[in-house]
This record gives sequence, C-alpha cells and structure tokens, in this order.
Amino acid sequence: MGARATRVIGIALIVLGIGLGIWGYQLSGSFGSQVSQAFGGAESDRVMTYYIGGAVSFFVGIYLFFRG
Repeated sequence: MGARATRVIGIALIVLGIGLGIWGYQLSGSFGSQVSQAFGGAESDRVMTYYIGGAVSFFVGIYLFFRG
C-alpha cells in the first residue's frame, strides 16, 4: 500500500472517529440514556461503545496519516 493510500485511509478514520464521538455525545443526551444515568449513575454501554470506537478510530487515523 502506498503512502497516498495510507493517508487517505488515515483521513477517513479521523473523520469516522469524530463522527462516532459526536454520535455518542448526542446519544448521551437522549431520554433513555438520562434515565440510565439517573438510576445507574453511569453512561449506557451503547454510548461508551461509540466513545471508545471513536477514540480508537481517531488515534489510529492520526497515526496512519502521519506515518504515510
């Protein structure tokens, strides 16, 4: 795989990571998530999955972008 393809994949992963983070943030404000926080005191598993997936995608994308 060439350096150009690696950078394109890196950019795509950065955008995906930001999108997942925003999506997770929007879900955390939903009614179901607020009820879960009120009774359980923690974010729902779905929101945390988006946050973690977004962070991993973002940092892998940055690594590939600057490596390529």
